[in-house]
Amino acid sequence: MADAEQDKPSTKYKRVLLKISGEALMGDQGFGLHPPTVERIAREVKSVHDMGVEICMVIGGGNIFRGLQGSAQGMERTTADYMGMLATVMNALGMQAALEGLGLHTRVISAITMNEVAEPYIRRRAVRHLEKKRICIFAAGTGNPYFTTDTAATLRANEMNCEAIFMGKNGVDGVYDKDPKTNPDAKRYDKISYTEVLTKNLKVMDASAIALARDNNLPLIVFPLDAEGGFREIMAGKGTYTTVS
Repeated sequence: MADAEQDKPSTKYKRVLLKISGEALMGDQGFGLHPPTVERIAREVKSVHDMGVEICMVIGGGNIFRGLQGSAQGMERTTADYMGMLATVMNALGMQAALEGLGLHTRVISAITMNEVAEPYIRRRAVRHLEKKRICIFAAGTGNPYFTTDTAATLRANEMNCEAIFMGKNGVDGVYDKDPKTNPDAKRYDKISYTEVLTKNLKVMDASAIALARDNNLPLIVFPLDAEGGFREIMAGKGTYTTVS
């Protein structure tokens, strides 16, 4: 037992928020949830939780419905955004089931009241869940239209006094000066400031989320979520990632 404790990697972060896109949950499908992919991500979360890190999560809803796309196709924007919020609740419930299947106590906390399936957002209660080593999944964005889940993630990370936001990306190991999937000469940054991200219009988070993180000195770690053991490795200070601060 003593050897196991000694072998446990150390981490400078004790409480973090993990932000992932809804698309990350659909695997190689074109839509919806892919249970093996959800379970793989849940194992990644468990591996970091086992390090003693308190974890909260925000998951996008783009694998089910994206408000901006609905609005672009003629749907009234507010209605489209609320539909997108409901999609995030579905993803949160799917992730909760996967995490609880691994034995982790998990709470889905919704910014829109739906008592039958999720807790309402009460900041002090959520903080207490984290203190008790429960994983909190914040769903339904901020509860307001015109705000993305990126902004919701930054808001909740600040409210929960998280030490960093970890943004898991599929197929990308950090922040680049241009899309590395279409530009082989794209340059990856090890570190970059939030101001540079805004001035260079790099597609890391939306501008509101970046400004909120910058104003509150909250670092953002962008890392590859699709690498097995990647979240734990990055948390231990290894691997390839970009720090935005």
